[in-house]
Amino acid sequence: MAVRKLKPTTPGQRHKIIGTFEEITASVPEKSLVVGKKASGGRNNQGKMTMRYLGGGHKRAYRLIDFKRTKDGVPASVKSIEYDPNRSARIALLYYADGAKTYILAPQGLVVGQTVISGADAAPEVGNALPLAKIPIGTVIHNVELRPGQGAKMVRSAGAFAQLTSREGDYAIIKMPSGETRKILLACKATIGSVGNTDHGLEKSGKAGRSRWLGRRPHNRGVVMNPVDHPMGGGEGRASGGHPRSRKGLYAKGLKTRAPKKHSSKYIVERRKK
Repeated sequence: MAVRKLKPTTPGQRHKIIGTFEEITASVPEKSLVVGKKASGGRNNQGKMTMRYLGGGHKRAYRLIDFKRTKDGVPASVKSIEYDPNRSARIALLYYADGAKTYILAPQGLVVGQTVISGADAAPEVGNALPLAKIPIGTVIHNVELRPGQGAKMVRSAGAFAQLTSREGDYAIIKMPSGETRKILLACKATIGSVGNTDHGLEKSGKAGRSRWLGRRPHNRGVVMNPVDHPMGGGEGRASGGHPRSRKGLYAKGLKTRAPKKHSSKYIVERRKK
């Protein structure tokens, strides 16, 4: 995966840096794995706007991704690597030996024609899904479950990876992308390798219209509002606005919002780095 910088032939091209899409091998998704996706535009069931700055954007179809990898012991070949409008990572279409088809997140280094497999007896190779109990210490992983059989919840965005650092009783100690170290049950599955499309973070849209295509509307800052609309609004000229806070008055910089008695706190060995 690489990025390309465009020549400044127009104002929108001047700062645009986009992916090359060189790894993508199919332009149309597998029809049996696609369902419709309705955009809310930030409105609730009464039609009232409950989230600001959302709406518009290109219509998307949702690709059904297999985050559980439950077909243990059945080998699957990679048929294609595809674009997914609903996530930053690329997805891979798998054809299983028994005829089933599924999508998975495409890890870095996965190529068309490669064979992947899941289960406790699988080799710790890129794209294979194993329980944490069977993964060698120090292995780079992604698509990590938090509860056995629940399906992967963590480490799913482009370029992300976690590392299995040690084991302790029934738990694996995992270093998360945020820098947090936490315990996860050994029965939980994870996929070997890091998530692909690693250059996603280097991309620049180049123009406001690209945000509109993604369904993001213009976002106006609290400091330019009137005092009736925002705690940081008002003042003569360009007033700084006092303490950074939300529209509801909660401090925005540094206030801890995690519930102090959250049950999962006991599994966190070391908090994330700021």
